[in-house]
Amino acid sequence: MIYKGGCHCGKIAFEVEGDLQHVTQCNCSICTKRGSLLWFVPRTNLHLKTPEADISTYTFNSHKIKHRFCNVCGCAPFGEAMNPKGEAMAAINVRCLDDVESSALKVNHYDGRSL
Repeated sequence: MIYKGGCHCGKIAFEVEGDLQHVTQCNCSICTKRGSLLWFVPRTNLHLKTPEADISTYTFNSHKIKHRFCNVCGCAPFGEAMNPKGEAMAAINVRCLDDVESSALKVNHYDGRSL
């Protein structure tokens, strides 16, 4: 299935393809403060409708994850990184997807605070 999403003001827009059945709630410092519910997909499944130049990036700690956000409204709809196998992945914040009821999804908890 193809889902549409983006930030609050519309400056960032994208489509993502996949089978959304569960999300991950991480308790690391940034995910906790943002309230993210993450859906991990191959990066090739994320199709930006926004020029790359319109998307801001924040990194911290090991600087391996690109936390992507809008510099106008502040929403953080996705992140990008490599998985342990070296494959490019996108972590989609399902709270930034249109027409998705996040409370209906199975939530897996991840202890990112312990890393």
